[in-house]
Amino acid sequence: MNNPEICWMSVIEMVEAIKTKMLSPVEIMDALLSRIERLNPKVNAYCLLLAESAMQQAKEAETMVMTGMELGPLHGVPTSIKDMIFTKGLPTTTGSKVYEDFVPQQDAVVVERVKAAGAIIIGKTNVPEFGGGFDGITDNLLFGLTRNPWNLECTTGGSSGGAAAQVAAGMGPLAIGSDRAGSIRIPCSFCGIFGFKPSFGRVPQYPTFPGWQPLSATGPITRTVKDAALVMEVIAGRDDRDRWSLPDTGLRYLPFLGTDLKGLKIAWSENLGYPTTEPEVLKITEAAAKTFGTLGATVEPARPEVKSPWHAFATVAGVSLASRLQDNWDEWRDMVMPHVVRSFERNKDRLAIEYGKAELELMEYYNGLQPFFEKYDLVLTPTVAMPAFEIAAVIAGDKKLPNHWGQYTYPFAITGQPASSVPCGWTDAGLPVGLQIIGRRFDDVTVLRASAAFEQASPWTDRRPPLD
Repeated sequence: MNNPEICWMSVIEMVEAIKTKMLSPVEIMDALLSRIERLNPKVNAYCLLLAESAMQQAKEAETMVMTGMELGPLHGVPTSIKDMIFTKGLPTTTGSKVYEDFVPQQDAVVVERVKAAGAIIIGKTNVPEFGGGFDGITDNLLFGLTRNPWNLECTTGGSSGGAAAQVAAGMGPLAIGSDRAGSIRIPCSFCGIFGFKPSFGRVPQYPTFPGWQPLSATGPITRTVKDAALVMEVIAGRDDRDRWSLPDTGLRYLPFLGTDLKGLKIAWSENLGYPTTEPEVLKITEAAAKTFGTLGATVEPARPEVKSPWHAFATVAGVSLASRLQDNWDEWRDMVMPHVVRSFERNKDRLAIEYGKAELELMEYYNGLQPFFEKYDLVLTPTVAMPAFEIAAVIAGDKKLPNHWGQYTYPFAITGQPASSVPCGWTDAGLPVGLQIIGRRFDDVTVLRASAAFEQASPWTDRRPPLD
């Protein structure tokens, strides 16, 4: 196989090629490291590259293959970890100078599990400071801007912006990301790849930075749905160190992919009742939604009768960040980005009654949404209301940039429901557009099943960014 094509192999293709000795882990790692060396300076997806240790591990993985040792389900697969997820002995900065020298003494559960499955950690990917991403770009004072492989002047979104850019640019087949308000789904939409936010608690989160835990989920970013399903079989399951982790049901995801969608009732909601979608994005996502009707499902336009929970969500998120910074604010103020300062000042003096009301509003939103999901197995929306926008517009404070662009994803962090973003088309300017697929609480398998059916009907993996 020619060297560049190795970089575009899926996780499952890599695993099979390694097990059958068609390719060695060393050949795969060498190809990827060469590509990263060439492209990462342009994209800035990786903020930490572990070239030497990754190659040493690839050699050890090759020895295991050649000596007939038992191989894990991700044996030899190069994997990146978002720089908010704890990695033993490696810096975990959450994109902030505040944590520039922080080196965890243990791995997060998800890192433990991918390592145990044979994956090789190749590096860590860039994030906005503290994983904020509210301004829509992945940028920080430590590592700088991450750029979109489809157009280097455009954003990747956040906060898993580096992770999505890495996979989209062919600099690795798998990234582990996290999603607190759309932080997997938004970058995957902007970068034209697949992202999956599992049900809250499906993948344990321990240890972790304080704040946002009840809203956050850890999940895979890949180029194919099947790859994400395989990774979910590795990383899902109970761990009592995370008190919110869900029991391990023993469910496998891969066997359900490839089945038709007969009997499913699906709602297409172009705006969830409150945001506005740009016309070109609406046209592309609406056409994609109709595809599910050809796959055996019943699809009808519908939207829930609930008001936007944005103010309540922003209050809870803002107070969470301010609480985290409060005790050290005098020391940290000059070390953080201006938008962090603004958020702190806006939220540091909120009354307890405001926070309590916001929590009640979020509960009311959850309760108000459930009758809608009793009627429908899945709900489809645009992932983002617009394509990736120019980074310069954010930096310049362009008031024309609509503030509703991320309004479709954060509601399902509130509810803890599983959701994916699948590439469903490209704009006339060549930018990807994502379709969001949301399932009932705990019904991760149906979201993956529907995502895989759409991928089969409307493949996206052959389309690559113009970086080469």
